[in-house]
Amino acid sequence: MAERTRVGLVFGGRSGEHEVSILSAAAIFDALDRDRYDVFPIGVDREGRWRLGSSRDVFVNAADVRRASIDDRAPEIVAAAGDGAARLLDAATARVLAEVDVFFPILHGTFGEDGSFQGLARLLDVPYVGPDVRASALAMDKDLSKRLLAAAGVPVARQTVVRADRERPGWGTIVKRLGPTVFVKPANLGSSVGIHRANSSTTFADALDEALRFDTKAVVEEAIEGREIECAVLGNESPEASRPGEIVPRHDFYSYEAKYVDADGAALHAPADLDTETAARVRALAIRAYVTLGCEGMSRVDLFLRPSGELLVNEVNTLPGFTRISMYPKLWDVTGLPFPRLLDRLVELALERHRRDRTLLRAATPVS
Repeated sequence: MAERTRVGLVFGGRSGEHEVSILSAAAIFDALDRDRYDVFPIGVDREGRWRLGSSRDVFVNAADVRRASIDDRAPEIVAAAGDGAARLLDAATARVLAEVDVFFPILHGTFGEDGSFQGLARLLDVPYVGPDVRASALAMDKDLSKRLLAAAGVPVARQTVVRADRERPGWGTIVKRLGPTVFVKPANLGSSVGIHRANSSTTFADALDEALRFDTKAVVEEAIEGREIECAVLGNESPEASRPGEIVPRHDFYSYEAKYVDADGAALHAPADLDTETAARVRALAIRAYVTLGCEGMSRVDLFLRPSGELLVNEVNTLPGFTRISMYPKLWDVTGLPFPRLLDRLVELALERHRRDRTLLRAATPVS
């Protein structure tokens, strides 16, 4: 390995969270310690082409989620396995342009956060930041993850699943199962893309149409009255939880616009105003959800706190935002781990897991 760790920072991607990913990656690019790392920004455009940047200029309009893009003048590359590192080759000439020791994927949403990129990194035999293929795929799927959490005794909201190729339930059936107000979500998306509140047969039908534009199944969840609490988790075999934070939306809910477009879309409280006992319960439940889904590296666990004091896990986000307003780095900062040191720890965890996994047998021992 080189004297400085060579980090391949992968961002953009083919999902609806392309622009958000660019903002996250630009923040990480700025914060990584150049005394410790050589950083290679790798932008994935909307068609899936990889482009290798040579400077921060590869992030175009990285302060504006509505205009952010990848510099299309950067050379197109492909990745190949090397001797303990990934080789980044010029797509036209096959010339080696760079080698990376560890990938830092910040590909929010499908084709990145769902285990797709993690599978590629495993094939290249290169460490990568964040949960593995299985945990990434499970956490991304709001249907399967809730089933697994519920089976493990982790409290979650009531929900039902609607599939594009099956008959849709009527509004009356939904009200009987889940109550008069629900949220309709694509099963496999993040950043609140495609999510709508429904409280009538018309709004429910419209919300389902929208959700099923993004995925072949939609999740319909009961509306929860309570506070929106978030907790950052970090670690492999022995994960730790940050101090909890709170989102107070000024829209109907914490929508994509409230998160990234409207500067006044929500108030972010880090840490949250919670008593000691409740904060401890939040942290314990966040770790429990993280472990249940098999997460390692990092995740942000989103919860609801009902007026009664009951906690429910809403979702586990395996590649949380790292923008200037994102809660994951904010929560670790108020817990005592500033942004650059958080990035150091994430890289260390990726390398540690890779070393551990390389000790595992990949084939049966021949019988003599």
